[in-house]
Amino acid sequence: MNYADIKRVDVANGPGVRVSLFVSGCTHHCKECFNPETWDFSFGSPFGEKQVEEILDLLGRSYIRGLSLLGGEPFEPQNQRTVLNLVRRVREILPQKDIWCYTGYLFEDLAAGKVGEQSRALLEQLDILVDGPFVLEKKDLGLRFRGSSNQRIIDVPSSLTGEQVCLWREIE
Repeated sequence: MNYADIKRVDVANGPGVRVSLFVSGCTHHCKECFNPETWDFSFGSPFGEKQVEEILDLLGRSYIRGLSLLGGEPFEPQNQRTVLNLVRRVREILPQKDIWCYTGYLFEDLAAGKVGEQSRALLEQLDILVDGPFVLEKKDLGLRFRGSSNQRIIDVPSSLTGEQVCLWREIE
């Protein structure tokens, strides 16, 4: 897997101060995507152990609330194994940090394992999933943590336990 960027301080892609990983590769090709260069699976640099260690080091800082995964598309079948290995390491070493993931796929398809071999396993490691493609006609700059009104902010553990989608309710 390649990655486009690691943002050391991000306040736009989830609550609090976060570390964000932008992976490369996306087949959704949403109209007016804010990151079209990341559609190319070869864009950026190879993601390896050095980047995992960098992310873990950044997440270890007390003011960092969690990790956000964006793209590109973290749930592209070609990206799933690498992203899954990363989030498992985060869970093992820093279980107090929350993990958000942005995807153009729908929660229901990921939970059913319809998107690659690791989609359900990866989903089970997340706290929050922002699902659905960006739809230009539903763009709304007033929405928090998403770009268009069709996208949902999903509480993943509650949704997997309850067998229905439970939307995130921010508690600060």
